Amino acid sequence: MTYTIAEPCIDVIDQACVAVCPVDCIHFEAGVDRLLYIDPNECIDCGACEPECPVNAIFPEDAVPPEWAKYTELNARWFADRASARATVDEWKPR
Repeated sequence: MTYTIAEPCIDVIDQACVAVCPVDCIHFEAGVDRLLYIDPNECIDCGACEPECPVNAIFPEDAVPPEWAKYTELNARWFADRASARATVDEWKPR
């Protein structure tokens, strides 16, 4: 299992979660991404990030609210195809 960052993070990008991650599995490209992404292959499921998020956007994979379930796949996709993930964020939540 891994953690997922969902819609409340879009355009907030608070990095408190990044600071507490013991394996540095939360990534984004400053000035380009509108959302932080958790690498499912690096996440050790420690949960340190979840309580640090000021907008409650981080969830264990099995507890992502149904309306944001699609963000689990989006988090993983960013690591394979960043352009596609970014386009999807813009589609789901236009600026």
